[in-house]
Amino acid sequence: MKHVSFCITMFFALTGFAQQKNYALINANVFTGIENKIYSGSTVLVKNGKIEAFGSITPPLGYEIIDCQNYYLIPGMIDAHSHLDNLASAKRALETGVTTVRTAGVAAYQDVALANLIKIGSIAGPDIIAAGVYVSPNLEETVLADVRLAPLINGVKTNDELKLLVNVNIDRGAKVIKTRGTERAGRPDTDPREQVYTEQQIRVIVQEAAKRNVPVMIHAHGDEGSRAAVLAGAKSIEHGTFLSDETLKLMKERGTYLVPTFITLEDLTQPGGDYAGPVLELRGKFMMPQAEKVFKKAHELGVKIVTGADNSYTVNTTSRISLECAHFVRMGMTNFEALQSATVIASELLGVDKSCGRIEKGYDADLVLVPGNPLEEIRHLQDALLVMSNGQLALKRIPFGK
Repeated sequence: MKHVSFCITMFFALTGFAQQKNYALINANVFTGIENKIYSGSTVLVKNGKIEAFGSITPPLGYEIIDCQNYYLIPGMIDAHSHLDNLASAKRALETGVTTVRTAGVAAYQDVALANLIKIGSIAGPDIIAAGVYVSPNLEETVLADVRLAPLINGVKTNDELKLLVNVNIDRGAKVIKTRGTERAGRPDTDPREQVYTEQQIRVIVQEAAKRNVPVMIHAHGDEGSRAAVLAGAKSIEHGTFLSDETLKLMKERGTYLVPTFITLEDLTQPGGDYAGPVLELRGKFMMPQAEKVFKKAHELGVKIVTGADNSYTVNTTSRISLECAHFVRMGMTNFEALQSATVIASELLGVDKSCGRIEKGYDADLVLVPGNPLEEIRHLQDALLVMSNGQLALKRIPFGK
């Protein structure tokens, strides 16, 4: 028994996983994510990284007490479109209240490595649904990510080439495949409306990934590329700036999600942030009203809309999920709808709706404390006072007084 105990201790030491504390978050006004209401004066119990209970509860012995001081506790927010690829950026994402991320392509499987560190408890989070390497016609330097990608040095276009990249990604730990229907908006030398992969090529990607129960997300601004992706069976359209009413109706019919990443278009129009330059500034000013028109029509039709900030959480990044939610409200969503886009509906898209996206018994303890009622004023999401991810305390700014 002593030997077993020693081995367990050594495992925890080597992995960096420390025994989790149990917490009682008292005096909280709770938004569960699933009801358009606030539960005032509540206590949330956290045990072994999960929500044990919430309500009018007397904290049991052995729980560390955190007084929420009548601030508002919400489920951790979800960023369904990120390029997060390093430890410092993961910390920055957490500190904005993002506790779950779906990546949208990184250079060399850094997202998979981060996901594994988070899984064993070496770092607090955010949880990561990794995409691995972007399935794109030209890998450029990304071809160095895995020795098996060497045959793709001259492009990824044939059925066999597409299948190879899909399977290398999944072998390396990807839980979603990211590919493209159109060109990029964030490069001055490309037109975001131009179709890249055909419906047939996207279908090859979707079907190959489906053999291993992995969904596909599609970068697509233009309508032609987006429609091809929907017809081919994509799980979500990322951006969708120039979607026609007909394509939006098809998305509603087939249950395809829209991740508009509207906040990124705003980034194009302003100095600083992740994008800069006169061509991109002009493009952003042209695209924002068009994207707003599409958003409003999608909302009217009942297409499921999910938050995504499309950034790497660098020191220069200005786009945030909280700001995306503010845009959603400005463009016609209720506060409740915007909050659900960042929690419950986002968790459905990512396939983690049985474990995160709400404050409910048995769910991951992904919790964010904000200073006011977000059902009344969405801007409160922009000021995270406390962040807990998988039961680990990642940020605590209260109490302010001595």
